[in-house]
Amino acid sequence: MAQASNSIEIRRPAEEVYAFVADGLNNPKWRPAVTSISLASGEAGEAGAVYKQTIAGPGGGKVQGDYRVVEAVPGRRLRFEVIAGPARPVELFEIEPQGTSARLTFSLGFEPKGLMRLMNGMIQRTMQAEVGNLTRLKAVLEAG
Repeated sequence: MAQASNSIEIRRPAEEVYAFVADGLNNPKWRPAVTSISLASGEAGEAGAVYKQTIAGPGGGKVQGDYRVVEAVPGRRLRFEVIAGPARPVELFEIEPQGTSARLTFSLGFEPKGLMRLMNGMIQRTMQAEVGNLTRLKAVLEAG
């Protein structure tokens, strides 16, 4: 199983961090691989919301990465599952309030099947880069 996790402290209240992460339309602001995204159904930040997302794939191609919010605990926790594309990881954001700041942990998990198991090294590197984008998220949120 491929897994990656990263944590960072953001000088913004937990509710503000949650609201930003919960609204998938903010993804291109901090995830450079996201080339387009739209809310396909549901309400932003609520369980059941579905986002249609295109991400940059290997060799400059584009890959569908649509996802659904499967758990939403305002100010605390968001869990997503990718529902389209070749890889379908589970994403988890956990937020811990720390006074006027918040500690955000972003985790990814993916169980490659079939021939995808041969690509485990590449998948692991891609997931590490994705959770590494928390430094971009911090910069965006702290810039206001």
